Amino acid sequence: MRASNSNSFVLIRTVRAQGWLAVFLILLSFPTAFAESDFSSFWKTFKAAVTAGNKATVAEMTKFPLSMPYEVKAVKNKEEFSRRYNEIFKGEANAAQCFGKAEPHKETDREYGIYCPFKDTPNDWENAPIRFIFELTKSGWKFTGLDNVNE
Repeated sequence: MRASNSNSFVLIRTVRAQGWLAVFLILLSFPTAFAESDFSSFWKTFKAAVTAGNKATVAEMTKFPLSMPYEVKAVKNKEEFSRRYNEIFKGEANAAQCFGKAEPHKETDREYGIYCPFKDTPNDWENAPIRFIFELTKSGWKFTGLDNVNE
């Protein structure tokens, strides 16, 4: 009788483990179902950090090397990012000002763009060619590039 109880216990644990594994695999098969809400949370934090000028937080939310516009050298690491912060966020566009009004644009399931007008024409939302690029990486959403879509 003991062997029977022991086998039943093992069988129940195995079925339970398989159930959790099935749930886990189902969730993994639908990563984009959660991506948008994850991006919303990421965007809120990223936007607040840029608006506050919190370079350390923004750097932690960035994937390196950070892609830059045509003929502009990529940003290799956090130290270089800190030195070039104003170039990135106050260069062609005033990101802190723009991010307050800009709406994320879903490019693909794994990429969003934030489009900003030039800093000299901050209210010209019909001409907003400065794109901040965000991608879903293995470690979550990251700021991965800056682009001027006119170039």
